[in-house]
Amino acid sequence: MYARIRIRDTVRVPPPRLEENMVEVIKDLLWQQFEGKLDEKYGMLIGIEKINEIGEGKIIEGDGAVYFDVDFTAIVFKPLLHEVVEGQVVEVVEFGAFVSIGPLDALLHMSQITDDYMVYDEKNKRLVGKETKKSLTEGDLVRARIVALSLKERDPEKSKIGLTMRQPWLGNLKWIEDEIKKLEEEHD
Repeated sequence: MYARIRIRDTVRVPPPRLEENMVEVIKDLLWQQFEGKLDEKYGMLIGIEKINEIGEGKIIEGDGAVYFDVDFTAIVFKPLLHEVVEGQVVEVVEFGAFVSIGPLDALLHMSQITDDYMVYDEKNKRLVGKETKKSLTEGDLVRARIVALSLKERDPEKSKIGLTMRQPWLGNLKWIEDEIKKLEEEHD
């Protein structure tokens, strides 16, 4: 889930940057400090929207830098267990598909795609339902629920997110559209 949050933190401005525009310097240093970092409390910081307040600078003896308390607004992405998300299939492999859900990729295991048994079509790099013939290929847009979540602050690349589409109104968006059309035709 994306959210707009306010964060208070301290920024160290090194001596060579003290002559520059302080708002720009602090924004630049905040980007360096936070962008792409994963925090268990906030999630992954996507961007700094604005700096709300910069406190008075403090000097620590023996350090030529100036430390500023900063209050800023940021956009973060924090996936939640059981949250319904939409994403794009970025890779199809023998055991399932990887789905991009914002800045992180999640695994959609083949057993969690449909109630139908899925078979890997290596030639066309897709997963196909044995009975329904529904397929999942790279580039497909899907709606899924997060069923497993293990975020690694120190090494975001090792974070694991597991998805399922084995519930009503989840799945490849094309499948959902077809289901809606079928229901509309039944009611006409």
